[in-house]
Amino acid sequence: MQNSSFENEADYNDDLGFAAAPDAETCINLTVPLDLAGMRLDAVLAKLLPDYSRSRLTAWIKEGAVTVNEKPAQPKDKMIGGEYIAVTVRPSEENLAFTPEPMDLDIIYEDDSVIVLNKPAGLVVHPAAGNWTGTLLNGLLAHCPELSQIPRAGIVHRLDKDTSGLMVVAKTLPAQNHLVRQLQARTVKRIYRAVANGIVPFDGKIDTLIGRDPHNRLKMAVVKFGGKPAVTHVKVLERYLAHSYIECSLETGRTHQIRVHMREANHPLAGDP
Repeated sequence: MQNSSFENEADYNDDLGFAAAPDAETCINLTVPLDLAGMRLDAVLAKLLPDYSRSRLTAWIKEGAVTVNEKPAQPKDKMIGGEYIAVTVRPSEENLAFTPEPMDLDIIYEDDSVIVLNKPAGLVVHPAAGNWTGTLLNGLLAHCPELSQIPRAGIVHRLDKDTSGLMVVAKTLPAQNHLVRQLQARTVKRIYRAVANGIVPFDGKIDTLIGRDPHNRLKMAVVKFGGKPAVTHVKVLERYLAHSYIECSLETGRTHQIRVHMREANHPLAGDP
């Protein structure tokens, strides 16, 4: 197993927007309460529309999808209370392009708010260049059609194609909002297990900067300057003749963090291409 291939959970989720993707634009009409007087427009909307991220609301304001007293406004505009706000909820073009594809999903737990599933190795999580179909997202849309109303079909974190493991998927906007906040606050812990080359001598903490490899911009590496802090806690579960079965707990979620850190420790992951 390897770690997830994105810069960090916050990076991945900043653009989710918690916005539904209806077939057509819808409009929400609001009146600014007097107790929010003096606050910026973007902050007021974040209070009144908690199911949508502030970044998405700010984007809508800048795009002209929000009017105050029937006039265009700016995110920093101060409210005095009593203003009439109209918000045009815009569908996500990305979401509208997703199509359901029936597939066998290993569902571990499901209720009205979340799905916990075991992603097998070899399954791509999210459509992207080279993998526009046959992804976990496509399968989720077939399993639970109402996920078409949730950004990225409720997916709030990713795993590499070749990584297996549990993933949590939100079935509602409030659930997605809460899960993203938990990931950003790191109140949710992610534990990874892997087989490393060689005999890892002891449990320990790897604390470095990770950035683009100066010798190969397509790879990530431990760097002395310009990288982002990365912390991995390594625990040896079992030692073999030429390999070690390890457990890695991440304080950060840098791109290929476990792979980079174990290579730096001279115990690269077994079979890592």
